[in-house]
Amino acid sequence: MELSNQKQQLIEEVGVYLEERAGLSPLASRIYALLILSSREGMSFENIVCAMQASKSSVSNNVNVLLQLHYIEYYTKPGDRKRYFRTSDYYLKNTMEQQAHLIEKSLKIIQKVNDFNENNNPNKFEVEKAIGTLYKDLLHDQLTKLNDTLIQFEKLKETSK
Repeated sequence: MELSNQKQQLIEEVGVYLEERAGLSPLASRIYALLILSSREGMSFENIVCAMQASKSSVSNNVNVLLQLHYIEYYTKPGDRKRYFRTSDYYLKNTMEQQAHLIEKSLKIIQKVNDFNENNNPNKFEVEKAIGTLYKDLLHDQLTKLNDTLIQFEKLKETSK
């Protein structure tokens, strides 16, 4: 399977991003990027091996990691023994839920720090109060948007059934 230069470059760019953002290995990130940029039908294991130009065992190990993390899923076709891999919708929902959880934790920590500084460092609290408020407002807005998006995501999933 020959990839265009444009697709190879984008796989590399998305792969580097996923390495940093999701903590994936270089090969797992590139496999995931490849599947993100592939059709909804996904790709066979053999096509992934060919596109990644990596050993079958390396691809297999990294595909298994992606499956365990629910980043990808597989399916089979009737009469065909091959497994086909594609991105998982579950991963997108999970990512949004994780982001919402991190924002909630951040808001709790910020509130504890603010409470402490208000009681123990009143001068510092007064100076930094406006900046802290801006940041808390930003996090609240992000949390609201994430929760709204999760609701829309669920509605889309229901209508597509």
